[in-house]
Amino acid sequence: MENYTVKSPVLFLIFNRPDTTLKVFNKIREVKPAVLYVAADGPRTNVSDEALKCKQTREIINQVDWKCEIKTLFRAENLGCREAVATAITWFFEQEEEGIILEDDCLPAISFFYFCDQMLDRYRDDSRIRHISGSNLQPERHWGDSSYYFHESTIIWGWATWRRVWNDYDSELKAYTISEVESRINNIFDDKFLAQQWLSVFKDLKEKKLNTWDYQLSFINHFNNGLSISPNKNLVSNIGFRPGATHTPDSNDLFSNLPTAELSSLTYPKYLVPEKEVDYNIYAKEFKLEERRKKHYSLRRRFKRWLQGK
Repeated sequence: MENYTVKSPVLFLIFNRPDTTLKVFNKIREVKPAVLYVAADGPRTNVSDEALKCKQTREIINQVDWKCEIKTLFRAENLGCREAVATAITWFFEQEEEGIILEDDCLPAISFFYFCDQMLDRYRDDSRIRHISGSNLQPERHWGDSSYYFHESTIIWGWATWRRVWNDYDSELKAYTISEVESRINNIFDDKFLAQQWLSVFKDLKEKKLNTWDYQLSFINHFNNGLSISPNKNLVSNIGFRPGATHTPDSNDLFSNLPTAELSSLTYPKYLVPEKEVDYNIYAKEFKLEERRKKHYSLRRRFKRWLQGK
């Protein structure tokens, strides 16, 4: 897909990586958004040369050479991943009813912008749909018979949503208690090991042991029984897997640098039914479920043999 002009406003989240930021910026430049929001966290004082890298990264925005309203939220101090990203998205949706969000390591195909535009428009008033992702983390499979499918996980490597969804967001999950979630988590996840892992994540978030913002969005979408959309062709490649990255340090990760494809047209699903296998496969890798399962049953067998030997 060439010469496509994106209709939706775009939020570009940047920090300290001028190399990946430039690559993503050049893709944004190709689709010429009329409104571009750019948010940047401030440098950490204890990290050598980070102030310079942050400055170089922010200067890339000066290369805008199309008719565009630019709005910036450049932090003087470092807020950290959790607060910086969450408040930037809140800032975005305080001004826009819907839009596209890209981080500085999520390299999109041009079709990603077309896909988001179409999905934002088609499902704008459908409260069942809460999240649009440009990433397909299982591109070797074709799910259903259409250009995209529904599922329940929340993939944030190039995504879009509406203010109506972000209004529910709370980085501290104040509306939910550990005891309530513990009693209901098995209604969301059929696999007990998966339920245990999500409960552990929930507890860590409530105790502020995790400096992240995205698990909260996942929980809130699950708690609202929401559906996500993903394309059957991968439209975004995460190019940020490398040593020193906050959440993606393994350059050999299976999800690193996935190839992207372009769309020629869209076909639409008849049924709004989640592909549950998609979510299980993603979570199984993220939480290393098979390793945990094997370890659990190995310990159980050893304990049983110990009891028999007494």
